[in-house]
Amino acid sequence: MRIEAYTQVQNLYQTSKVNKPQKTQKVGFMDQLQISSVGKDIQTAKAAVADVSDIRTDVVAPIKEQIQNGTYNVDMESFAEKLFNKYQEMR
Repeated sequence: MRIEAYTQVQNLYQTSKVNKPQKTQKVGFMDQLQISSVGKDIQTAKAAVADVSDIRTDVVAPIKEQIQNGTYNVDMESFAEKLFNKYQEMR
């Protein structure tokens, strides 16, 4: 057996070894958030809507008062017509 051939083969394998990278300092990254002007406008609109009441008291208060007094009258023909029109829309 020739020893020279063995060392040549060994040299080939040593050159193909992958060198492990050295440990480096950890670099800290911070997440950043950027909101576009459209996103800011949407946030402003959402906040404005959240602050507004769901009930329009200026419209509801007089009707409530009429119902409590017993003076609130419903026009049956108008109600039936609106109900029928709504039914037609849903079909």
